[in-house]
Amino acid sequence: MNNIIEDKELGKLILRINPRARHFVFRTKPDAIYVTIPPGATARELQTSIEKVKDKLLKAKQKTASKYVPINLNYRIDAEYFKLRLMNGTHPKFLAKSELGKLDVICPPGADFSDEGLQTWLRKVIVEALRRNAKIILPPRLYMLSTQHNLPYRAVKINSSRGRWGSCSAKKDINLSCFLMLLPKHLIDYVLLHELAHTREMNHSDKFWKLLNSLTEQQAEALRRELKNFKTDL
Repeated sequence: MNNIIEDKELGKLILRINPRARHFVFRTKPDAIYVTIPPGATARELQTSIEKVKDKLLKAKQKTASKYVPINLNYRIDAEYFKLRLMNGTHPKFLAKSELGKLDVICPPGADFSDEGLQTWLRKVIVEALRRNAKIILPPRLYMLSTQHNLPYRAVKINSSRGRWGSCSAKKDINLSCFLMLLPKHLIDYVLLHELAHTREMNHSDKFWKLLNSLTEQQAEALRRELKNFKTDL
Protein backbone atom coordinates (compact mmCIF):
# COMPACT_ATOMS: atom_id res chain seq x y z
CA MET A 1 0.00 0.00 0.00
CA ASN A 2 1.45 3.38 -1.02
CA ASN A 3 2.17 6.02 1.63
CA ILE A 4 0.39 8.70 -0.42
CA ILE A 5 -2.64 8.38 -2.66
CA GLU A 6 -4.43 10.97 -4.76
CA ASP A 7 -8.22 11.18 -4.88
CA LYS A 8 -9.94 13.25 -7.59
CA GLU A 9 -12.27 14.86 -5.05
CA LEU A 10 -10.33 14.75 -1.80
CA GLY A 11 -6.86 15.45 -3.14
CA LYS A 12 -3.84 14.08 -1.28
CA LEU A 13 -4.27 11.42 1.42
CA ILE A 14 -1.22 10.57 3.51
CA LEU A 15 -1.35 7.07 4.99
CA ARG A 16 0.25 6.07 8.26
CA ILE A 17 0.10 2.59 9.79
CA ASN A 18 -0.28 2.59 13.57
CA PRO A 19 0.28 -0.79 15.29
CA ARG A 20 -2.18 0.22 18.04
CA ALA A 21 -4.96 1.37 15.70
CA ARG A 22 -8.08 -0.76 15.51
CA HIS A 23 -9.88 1.15 12.78
CA PHE A 24 -9.31 3.85 10.18
CA VAL A 25 -9.00 7.42 11.47
CA PHE A 26 -9.17 10.45 9.14
CA ARG A 27 -7.78 13.90 10.05
CA THR A 28 -8.18 16.84 7.70
CA LYS A 29 -5.32 19.36 7.57
CA PRO A 30 -4.56 22.21 5.16
CA ASP A 31 -1.97 20.25 3.16
CA ALA A 32 -3.67 16.83 3.05
CA ILE A 33 -5.98 14.33 4.73
CA TYR A 34 -4.01 12.14 7.13
CA VAL A 35 -5.24 8.56 7.49
CA THR A 36 -4.30 6.31 10.40
CA ILE A 37 -4.45 2.68 9.29
CA PRO A 38 -4.63 -0.44 11.48
CA PRO A 39 -2.00 -3.09 10.74
CA GLY A 40 -3.05 -5.69 8.17
CA ALA A 41 -5.63 -3.47 6.49
CA THR A 42 -5.99 -3.97 2.75
CA ALA A 43 -6.20 -1.38 0.00
CA ARG A 44 -9.80 -2.43 -0.66
CA GLU A 45 -10.75 -1.92 2.99
CA LEU A 46 -9.15 1.53 2.88
CA GLN A 47 -11.06 2.51 -0.25
CA THR A 48 -14.32 1.29 1.29
CA SER A 49 -13.68 3.40 4.41
CA ILE A 50 -12.88 6.46 2.28
CA GLU A 51 -16.12 6.11 0.32
CA LYS A 52 -18.14 5.80 3.54
CA VAL A 53 -16.85 9.11 4.93
CA LYS A 54 -16.13 10.97 1.69
CA ASP A 55 -18.98 13.48 2.12
CA LYS A 56 -17.83 14.29 5.67
CA LEU A 57 -14.23 14.63 4.53
CA LEU A 58 -15.20 17.02 1.72
CA LYS A 59 -17.10 19.23 4.18
CA ALA A 60 -14.20 19.11 6.65
CA LYS A 61 -11.74 20.00 3.89
CA GLN A 62 -13.84 23.01 2.83
CA LYS A 63 -14.14 24.12 6.44
CA THR A 64 -10.39 23.78 6.99
CA ALA A 65 -9.61 25.73 3.82
CA SER A 66 -11.94 28.55 4.86
CA LYS A 67 -9.91 29.13 8.05
CA TYR A 68 -6.85 30.20 6.12
CA VAL A 69 -6.30 33.54 4.43
CA PRO A 70 -4.99 33.04 0.87
CA ILE A 71 -1.31 33.90 0.49
CA ASN A 72 -0.74 36.29 -2.42
CA LEU A 73 0.99 39.59 -3.18
CA ASN A 74 -1.28 41.34 -0.67
CA TYR A 75 -0.45 38.94 2.17
CA ARG A 76 1.67 40.44 4.96
CA ILE A 77 2.99 39.54 8.37
CA ASP A 78 4.06 42.53 10.41
CA ALA A 79 4.74 41.09 13.85
CA GLU A 80 7.25 42.49 16.31
CA TYR A 81 9.86 39.80 15.68
CA PHE A 82 8.91 38.58 12.21
CA LYS A 83 7.96 40.37 9.01
CA LEU A 84 6.94 38.86 5.68
CA ARG A 85 6.16 40.33 2.29
CA LEU A 86 5.60 38.91 -1.19
CA MET A 87 6.80 40.85 -4.20
CA ASN A 88 6.63 40.59 -7.97
CA GLY A 89 9.84 39.50 -9.64
CA THR A 90 11.16 38.68 -13.09
CA HIS A 91 12.76 35.29 -12.35
CA PRO A 92 10.75 32.27 -13.60
CA LYS A 93 10.89 30.62 -10.16
CA PHE A 94 10.05 31.67 -6.62
CA LEU A 95 12.97 33.11 -4.65
CA ALA A 96 13.23 33.65 -0.90
CA LYS A 97 15.42 36.22 0.84
CA SER A 98 15.65 35.49 4.54
CA GLU A 99 17.36 37.25 7.42
CA LEU A 100 16.72 37.40 11.14
CA GLY A 101 13.17 38.61 11.71
CA LYS A 102 12.38 39.00 8.01
CA LEU A 103 11.38 36.95 4.96
CA ASP A 104 10.87 38.33 1.45
CA VAL A 105 9.35 36.03 -1.17
CA ILE A 106 9.94 37.14 -4.76
CA CYS A 107 7.25 35.70 -7.02
CA PRO A 108 7.54 34.87 -10.72
CA PRO A 109 5.34 36.73 -13.22
CA GLY A 110 1.89 35.18 -13.52
CA ALA A 111 2.09 33.12 -10.33
CA ASP A 112 -1.24 31.32 -9.82
CA PHE A 113 -2.03 31.93 -6.15
CA SER A 114 -5.31 30.02 -6.50
CA ASP A 115 -3.35 26.80 -6.91
CA GLU A 116 -3.75 24.66 -3.79
CA GLY A 117 -0.30 23.14 -4.15
CA LEU A 118 1.30 26.58 -4.29
CA GLN A 119 -0.60 27.69 -1.19
CA THR A 120 0.61 24.62 0.69
CA TRP A 121 4.22 25.24 -0.43
CA LEU A 122 4.13 28.92 0.56
CA ARG A 123 2.79 28.07 4.01
CA LYS A 124 5.58 25.52 4.49
CA VAL A 125 8.19 28.11 3.48
CA ILE A 126 6.77 30.66 5.93
CA VAL A 127 6.44 28.16 8.80
CA GLU A 128 10.03 27.02 8.27
CA ALA A 129 11.17 30.65 8.42
CA LEU A 130 9.18 31.12 11.62
CA ARG A 131 10.81 28.00 13.08
CA ARG A 132 14.34 29.19 12.23
CA ASN A 133 13.69 32.59 13.76
CA ALA A 134 12.02 31.11 16.83
CA LYS A 135 15.06 28.92 17.52
CA ILE A 136 17.24 32.02 17.61
CA ILE A 137 14.93 34.41 19.47
CA LEU A 138 12.83 32.41 21.93
CA PRO A 139 15.39 30.30 23.90
CA PRO A 140 17.48 33.31 25.03
CA ARG A 141 14.34 35.15 26.09
CA LEU A 142 13.15 32.10 28.03
CA TYR A 143 16.54 31.79 29.73
CA MET A 144 16.52 35.45 30.72
CA LEU A 145 13.05 35.20 32.27
CA SER A 146 13.98 31.93 33.97
CA THR A 147 17.05 33.52 35.56
CA GLN A 148 15.19 36.68 36.50
CA HIS A 149 12.44 34.81 38.35
CA ASN A 150 14.49 31.83 39.59
CA LEU A 151 12.38 29.29 37.69
CA PRO A 152 14.89 26.82 36.18
CA TYR A 153 13.94 24.41 33.41
CA ARG A 154 15.81 21.46 31.91
CA ALA A 155 15.54 22.00 28.14
CA VAL A 156 13.61 23.94 25.52
CA LYS A 157 12.46 22.79 22.09
CA ILE A 158 10.72 24.62 19.25
CA ASN A 159 7.86 22.90 17.43
CA SER A 160 5.18 23.82 14.88
CA SER A 161 2.14 23.23 17.06
CA ARG A 162 -0.96 25.17 16.04
CA GLY A 163 -3.02 23.92 18.96
CA ARG A 164 -0.78 25.00 21.86
CA TRP A 165 1.48 28.00 22.25
CA GLY A 166 3.63 26.09 24.70
CA SER A 167 3.84 23.23 27.17
CA CYS A 168 5.97 22.06 30.09
CA SER A 169 6.59 18.44 31.05
CA ALA A 170 6.99 16.99 34.52
CA LYS A 171 10.75 16.85 33.82
CA LYS A 172 10.72 20.63 33.24
CA ASP A 173 11.21 20.33 29.49
CA ILE A 174 9.54 23.27 27.77
CA ASN A 175 8.11 23.15 24.26
CA LEU A 176 7.34 26.37 22.40
CA SER A 177 5.41 26.82 19.17
CA CYS A 178 7.19 28.71 16.40
CA PHE A 179 3.88 30.55 15.87
CA LEU A 180 4.72 32.57 18.99
CA MET A 181 6.72 34.69 16.56
CA LEU A 182 3.43 36.11 15.30
CA LEU A 183 2.53 37.54 18.72
CA PRO A 184 3.47 40.91 20.22
CA LYS A 185 6.35 40.83 22.67
CA HIS A 186 4.24 41.12 25.84
CA LEU A 187 2.16 38.06 24.86
CA ILE A 188 5.26 36.05 23.98
CA ASP A 189 6.57 36.83 27.46
CA TYR A 190 3.22 35.83 28.95
CA VAL A 191 3.42 32.38 27.31
CA LEU A 192 7.03 31.91 28.38
CA LEU A 193 6.20 32.90 31.95
CA HIS A 194 3.16 30.62 31.88
CA GLU A 195 5.37 27.63 31.02
CA LEU A 196 8.04 28.64 33.53
CA ALA A 197 5.37 28.82 36.22
CA HIS A 198 4.61 25.18 35.45
CA THR A 199 8.14 24.25 36.50
CA ARG A 200 6.97 25.00 40.03
CA GLU A 201 3.23 24.28 39.78
CA MET A 202 2.43 21.45 37.33
CA ASN A 203 -1.28 22.27 37.16
CA HIS A 204 -3.67 25.19 36.79
CA SER A 205 -4.55 25.43 40.46
CA ASP A 206 -5.06 28.61 42.46
CA LYS A 207 -1.37 28.37 43.44
CA PHE A 208 -0.39 28.36 39.79
CA TRP A 209 -2.45 31.44 38.92
CA LYS A 210 -1.22 33.23 42.03
CA LEU A 211 2.36 32.56 40.94
CA LEU A 212 1.69 33.63 37.34
CA ASN A 213 -0.02 36.78 38.58
CA SER A 214 3.06 37.65 40.59
CA LEU A 215 5.19 37.19 37.47
CA THR A 216 2.96 39.40 35.29
CA GLU A 217 2.22 42.32 37.61
CA GLN A 218 -1.23 40.87 38.42
CA GLN A 219 -2.18 40.82 34.73
CA ALA A 220 -2.37 37.05 34.13
CA GLU A 221 -6.11 36.91 33.45
CA ALA A 222 -6.10 39.99 31.21
CA LEU A 223 -3.15 38.61 29.22
CA ARG A 224 -4.85 35.23 28.97
CA ARG A 225 -7.98 36.84 27.48
CA GLU A 226 -5.89 38.87 25.06
CA LEU A 227 -4.01 35.78 23.91
CA LYS A 228 -7.27 34.01 23.08
CA ASN A 229 -7.96 36.62 20.39
CA PHE A 230 -4.91 35.59 18.39
CA LYS A 231 -5.43 32.89 15.77
CA THR A 232 -2.84 31.86 13.21
CA ASP A 233 -4.03 31.85 9.59
CA LEU A 234 -1.09 29.71 8.53
